Amino acid sequence: MNALHQMRDSTDSLEQMLSMLLDGAVEVLDISPDLYDTAVGRYEDVGNWLAENGSPGWEIFPQGSFLLGTVIRPGTPSGEYDIDLVCRLPLDKDSTSKAELKQEVGNKLIAYRRSKLRQGHTDGPDTLESRRRCWTLGYPGFHLDVLPAIPDQEHPPTGILLTDKNLHKWQHSNPLGYADWFRTQSEQSRTFVEKRLANVAKVPEHHIRSTLQRLVQVLKWHCMLYFADDTDNRPPSILLTTLAGYAYRGEDDLFTAVRNVLASMKGFIENRDGRWWVANPAHEEENFADKWNEYPERRKGFFSWFNEISTTMDSLSVMESKGLDAVYAHLAKSFDAVPVTRSYERYAARLKAPTGQRMGATGRLSTSAAGPRRKPNTFYGQHPGPRG
Repeated sequence: MNALHQMRDSTDSLEQMLSMLLDGAVEVLDISPDLYDTAVGRYEDVGNWLAENGSPGWEIFPQGSFLLGTVIRPGTPSGEYDIDLVCRLPLDKDSTSKAELKQEVGNKLIAYRRSKLRQGHTDGPDTLESRRRCWTLGYPGFHLDVLPAIPDQEHPPTGILLTDKNLHKWQHSNPLGYADWFRTQSEQSRTFVEKRLANVAKVPEHHIRSTLQRLVQVLKWHCMLYFADDTDNRPPSILLTTLAGYAYRGEDDLFTAVRNVLASMKGFIENRDGRWWVANPAHEEENFADKWNEYPERRKGFFSWFNEISTTMDSLSVMESKGLDAVYAHLAKSFDAVPVTRSYERYAARLKAPTGQRMGATGRLSTSAAGPRRKPNTFYGQHPGPRG
């Protein structure tokens, strides 16, 4: 993972300081290596059981932020990590219905949980419940959302069709193809590629974060806080991830990368014959902004958030003369004070400075308290439509 680097002295640039503080904060929110390995072990166990007890050709694999390495701890009371999995059955869409497919996978997961309980195993799911598109297996600290799918014969080899009980048509997707695209975008950073090649500590590759992964985590974190009281209108993380991936140009410095991405990401939002569109780079038929066309308040919410985080980053960029104490306080108010504080403590420890003090503009240490965290705004009320 990206660790806070040793600071040489108090002359480091504002961009370096902000990058280290942001990097350290989202590292706090990232899934821990131990929990990651536990989650992998659990879904591999489910996958192996399904492969042995289901029909030939059943496969299970991760998708979304867990596969991309952009997970952040959710801002919920439980703080459980949400891990998406695909359970792909080798069926043709004409041979089954969405409801039949979902029930077939559900029946096997019910049998899996019963077998764990019957044999007295403690690594099985604590809970199992049916949701709109998936089945959810609950474990301590995380839950696995298992999405039933079949191959998309029109988009081989990795295209899939997903179920959704609220929609009539099969939903197109390509999570493995998307992950390949995102990995390619990340590798625009030569430093990231070199760091992987020079991994002398032999840290597993999935624990090494690129600048693009970290900047996506920053965007998701700020967005989660901003929409804390209005989750229905919160932009889906795949939309933020895609716009960031389109806009990223290989910057190594995290703060610079965030600012540059924000400066250009709106240019990748299309309007196709009156419909808002952000294309899945791995599947042109999938539109990550489709809900904007049904619920205009979601588009308004996105741009309100976008303006807020852009203003925050712009204001941070002109704090060169303010010193670490002011920068720390501004970050703590604009984001969540707890991860920022923990990041600062690590930063200060590397400076061999007392963690209860802040570094002022002169480079001298002085006591300073961070301001109160900014309370997220609420936008446009609730609506009865499905989440996007």
